[in-house]
Amino acid sequence: MAIFAVFLDRDGTLNEDPGYLGDPNLVKLLPGTGEALSLLKNEMGFKLIVVSNQSGISRGLLSKEMVDTVNNRINKLLSAYGVSIDAFYYCPFHPDFSTKEEAECRKPSPEMIFQAVRDFTIDLEGSYLVGDSVSDIECGINAGLKTILVRTGIGEESFSVLKKQNKFPTFVAQNIIEVSSIIKNDKMEKTN
Repeated sequence: MAIFAVFLDRDGTLNEDPGYLGDPNLVKLLPGTGEALSLLKNEMGFKLIVVSNQSGISRGLLSKEMVDTVNNRINKLLSAYGVSIDAFYYCPFHPDFSTKEEAECRKPSPEMIFQAVRDFTIDLEGSYLVGDSVSDIECGINAGLKTILVRTGIGEESFSVLKKQNKFPTFVAQNIIEVSSIIKNDKMEKTN
C-alpha cells in the first residue's frame, strides 16, 4: 500500500514563530494545529513530517539540542490530541555561515523531502507540502508535490512574492485547520 505524507514547515505553520525558537517553554501551537494534524494522520492515514530550515544553529543562536527540545515539546503538546509528528528533518546550515555544500539541504532545495522519501518509502504523487514561506512552496514545487500556502506566520507576504514571481501554490489556506479540509476534499475528488 502506498505511503503518503504531509510535509510541514514548523515555525509559522504549526506554531507561533518568535524567531530562532530555542526555548521549549515558548512553544505555542497555532489554533487548531492539534485537531488538524489528528485528522490528517488518524483519519486520513498521512505520515506527518516536518521539514524546516534552522539556520540559527550555524548562526550560533541555537544548538541542535535546543531545536530537538523544541521539536519534542511540539510532540508533547500534540499528544493531547492523540497525534504526533512522525519525523523532524531540519537543515542547520546557512550559506552565509556554512559551506555551499552544507547549505544544500536548505529549502527551497527538496533534499530533506527526498531523505524522508528514502527513510519512509513515501509516494510523492499523493503527498503535500504545507508552509508559510516562499522557500516552503518552492521546495514543494521542486519535489513535485501539491503545495499549500498557509496565511499564518509570513504567509500573507509570501503570497504577494509568489504572485509576482508567477509561482502559485496549488492551494492557499487561511490556517492549518483549512489545510486539513483542503486535503480531505482533494483526496475525495481523486477517489470519485
